[in-house]
Amino acid sequence: MKELFSGFKKKMKGKISVNEGQIKNILADKNIVLSEDTKRENRIPPGQHEVKKWPVLHAGRVQNINNNEWKFRIFGLVEEEKELNYNEFMLLPKSKVFSDIHCVTSWSKLNNLWEGVSSSTIKELVNILPEAKFVMIHAEKNFTTNLSIEDFFEPDVIFATHHNLNKINSKHGAPVRLVVPKLYFWKSAKWVTSIEFMAEDRPGFWESNGYHNHGDPWKEERYSWQGTYL
Repeated sequence: MKELFSGFKKKMKGKISVNEGQIKNILADKNIVLSEDTKRENRIPPGQHEVKKWPVLHAGRVQNINNNEWKFRIFGLVEEEKELNYNEFMLLPKSKVFSDIHCVTSWSKLNNLWEGVSSSTIKELVNILPEAKFVMIHAEKNFTTNLSIEDFFEPDVIFATHHNLNKINSKHGAPVRLVVPKLYFWKSAKWVTSIEFMAEDRPGFWESNGYHNHGDPWKEERYSWQGTYL
């Protein structure tokens, strides 16, 4: 799989962490969704190692998006499509999620506080047709990643605008990135532009290039030869 990373740009930026006092406050705050993995005694999945900094890892160039031009579209198996501009999106109800990050390249970053719009809020914006069983997330430059509808609507899934009390920058997916804590981090698409609800599953960008269709880090579902999740 090394050839898949030949076009990647990878940098280590400064430490982006919350301190112990902030973590205690987060754990005591009933309004913050705690991802189930943060409650494990051992929070590092098999084949992973912990990092303190947040690596920048993506295919192609960083997308510097003008918020005034950004649109968020919901389409596919819905009664009526919906499109929001940046200001409309930012007026949606906000949620906070505390989670860990597990990248398929073997690093894990613990103790991440996200703020943004919960995936469950999408149910309030459109009527999803009953035959919708899967979701395709679309992002800038035609990047896509697929999820089952059950994974998409997990309570810790969020369209994040902030990380550890700071606005997410372009290198980490601004203005909006998806965060799916229970799966490898390639499922947490940067620079999200739309959600498509589908009756049948189809692979996204990395899933079409050798990565596992599901991506559970605790089962080490890294590559497609390990089987397909349905």
